[in-house]
Amino acid sequence: MTPAQQESLLSIALLAAFADGNKAEAERAEIRRIAEMLASEAGAAHLAGVYQNVLLKRVNVASAAAGLEAPEQRQLAYEMAVCVCDADGRLSDAEKHFLSDLRQHLALEPAQTAAFDLQTDTAMAALDEATPALAAAPASAASAAASGASLPTAPQGGAPQIAAAADEAALDRSILNHAILNGALELLPQSWASMAIIPLQIKMVYGIGKAYGVTLDQGHVREFIAAAGVGLTSQYLEQFGRKLLGGLLGSLAGKAGGGVGRAGASMAMSFATTYALGQLARRYYAGGRVMNTALLRETYQGLLGPARQMQTHYLPQIRQKAGSLNAAQVMAMVRGG
Repeated sequence: MTPAQQESLLSIALLAAFADGNKAEAERAEIRRIAEMLASEAGAAHLAGVYQNVLLKRVNVASAAAGLEAPEQRQLAYEMAVCVCDADGRLSDAEKHFLSDLRQHLALEPAQTAAFDLQTDTAMAALDEATPALAAAPASAASAAASGASLPTAPQGGAPQIAAAADEAALDRSILNHAILNGALELLPQSWASMAIIPLQIKMVYGIGKAYGVTLDQGHVREFIAAAGVGLTSQYLEQFGRKLLGGLLGSLAGKAGGGVGRAGASMAMSFATTYALGQLARRYYAGGRVMNTALLRETYQGLLGPARQMQTHYLPQIRQKAGSLNAAQVMAMVRGG
């Protein structure tokens, strides 16, 4: 993949990230950090100004799409844009319009994208099916939490809520298994692999809360993740960018080839993010939900470093898991845990 093609793909991903126009300042800053980090880590000088070009409207859907000639690259660009737009679990009208416009500029027929669109809808529906309490309440925007607002906590007035007893060893195993699985998903080149990471993280947090006797709705889980500093949109963007620059996406149409060995940074990120998030959720719900946003973020950052170091130890299990995964299995995990 040429530098110009890399730039076009990353531009489309960034355009998708800003498509809804409702990004909080904290999320905008995180997206910028990721764009600058990708350019710096890859030594890709041609990507240094991509974020600014998108933000200042020097590039648009038409010009970015024009840089992609191969049908496989155009299909990939659309699929990555869908993942980024759908990161918060719902497509806004603005995002739907953006994806429709992108499809036209990429010269993709509806039949070419229908299968992936259905797969995306199935992944989101599977999450709701598996966790009825999440589906019971409408999702509230995570932007308030992302911008620094406090999460819903234990009832005010009196002592903190006493958490129910939980099987700590079982929770540890569950968190580690989720981390290994999400690390393994990053070793796969297919777009559906990254699609499953955030739903699995949401399910993990839901399960941890439930283990401590806390009934959660979808809005709370997403706000908790955002309050920890794990942006939903930015997480997809970082996964995509690392795969793109690491060479894993150089072999399109679902063939990993030698690219698997170059996805280490992305795999480590997803393993560590999932593990740290799970351990943070344990502390939060076991402690009666008294952490404010600042403490949540500080604690999460403290857990992230050791989690990154753990990834090396579990690398054999991650690779073994990656070798056994297929789309049906992943969707079954999203549905059934």
